[in-house]
Amino acid sequence: MGQSAPDRHITLTDLIGHWHLERVIEDQRAGMAGRFTGRCLWRAEGEGAWQEEDGMLHYGAAPPMRATRRYFWQQEGVRLAVFFDDGRPFHSLSAEQVQDGHWCDPDMYHVAYDFSHWPEWQSEWRVKGPRKDAVITSRFKPAAE
Repeated sequence: MGQSAPDRHITLTDLIGHWHLERVIEDQRAGMAGRFTGRCLWRAEGEGAWQEEDGMLHYGAAPPMRATRRYFWQQEGVRLAVFFDDGRPFHSLSAEQVQDGHWCDPDMYHVAYDFSHWPEWQSEWRVKGPRKDAVITSRFKPAAE
């Protein structure tokens, strides 16, 4: 995965709006693959914005199911801080640091963002732990409202 373009500084304002989201889940430990297709809305609220995903998840041989999730993003100077919907810190990024990690005992989650093809962009999570070994790639592109 590439790095963020050196002159591209993503702010919270850049993310506000509707996005088309495709996510691929490669679960090495379980030997299964998954795909999420849906929409993602960044909606400004107060000092930040809610990221709200809604779509269909196809995982292994299970029947497709509706899946949703929410995160709160906040601009902190040149950094974007990301929080779980209950307010716990998740991770952060900036133009100088497009990679971060999150320890969720007993698993480690590493993320790398790629904004080099803006306004299309992606995040890639690598998850490792005693029962997990997965790569989760999310691709975003602007969507009509």
